[in-house]
Amino acid sequence: MSAEVEQVDEGRRHFLLVATTAVGVVGAVATAVPFLASWRPSARAQALGGPVEADISKLQTGELMKVEWRGQAVYIVRRSKDMVENLPKHDANLRDPQSLESEQPDYAKNETRSLKPEYLVLVGVCTHLGCAPLGKFQAGDTEVAADWPGGFYCPCHGSKFDLAGRVFKDVPAPLNLRVPSYHFSSDSTVVIGLDKGAA
Repeated sequence: MSAEVEQVDEGRRHFLLVATTAVGVVGAVATAVPFLASWRPSARAQALGGPVEADISKLQTGELMKVEWRGQAVYIVRRSKDMVENLPKHDANLRDPQSLESEQPDYAKNETRSLKPEYLVLVGVCTHLGCAPLGKFQAGDTEVAADWPGGFYCPCHGSKFDLAGRVFKDVPAPLNLRVPSYHFSSDSTVVIGLDKGAA
């Protein structure tokens, strides 16, 4: 074999080695990228688990707004001054008026179970069997009871909650409605799922 042929073979071997290595690296990257991307949660999963912002600028007094967070409805209620002032008047009829057994952040362990008395933020899931309570804010609503002070009524099994989400006695629900972690990022925006200290 001549020196010229050996030089050509050596050049071919070097080219084939470089080309094969490059194709192998590209193939490995092309295989790894989708595989590693599959480990990341989907945009829907991130949205369901992450904090959610709610614009409350148009929420009128006495109205309820529903927001989805982690696959559950969260109720935001703008309470009137009368609604807030009437809360302690029916404590004797409540199972846990001080919310000692209920799930809520420390800043919601108060009479109104809220950061701002005007706004109530609750997970809209009955603590009995997970139905969605209805907002029945009108006092004396005969569909619920003649002495009804206003609040939430679960149509599935008749559980009743006041306008702070506290459960009445003698109903199937064992606990007050849950208050999620939340904070106000502005006067018109509630961030659900994140305490201000964690922001």
